[in-house]
Amino acid sequence: MTSLTGKFVLAALLALALGVSNAHADTAALGTWLSADGGTKVRISDCGGKLCGKVVWLSDPAGSDGKAKTDKYNQDESKRSRPLLGVPVVQGMAPNGDNKWSGQIYNADDGKTYQAHVTVISANAMNVQGCVLGFLCKSQKWTRAGE
Repeated sequence: MTSLTGKFVLAALLALALGVSNAHADTAALGTWLSADGGTKVRISDCGGKLCGKVVWLSDPAGSDGKAKTDKYNQDESKRSRPLLGVPVVQGMAPNGDNKWSGQIYNADDGKTYQAHVTVISANAMNVQGCVLGFLCKSQKWTRAGE
């Protein structure tokens, strides 16, 4: 009985160690990322085991009227007057392989939310792909930005 208990404890500790190792690997996408066009920084965070991200910087935060740019194309009219800074754009990205996540991404340029996939390809580069109908996809390479 003691031998069986010892094996169970060893197996539980091994599983815990592997879980900690996998949790550490999931941090590869966390941090601040610069969009492909260099106009937006998005901070990616852990939101209950999934990735989420919001706009934290815009190269040109003001519109032609001098006021903060707003989410003017949002399909929800009640959100069109909110400033773009702080808008959640990466939503519910669940782990989907090594350094890969799948979920949704919001595009403030057209006010639509798309199915998306994120893959960290190096310490400083991430591929972000948004898809319509699951197969018409567009990809961008984001680079790690200074915090």
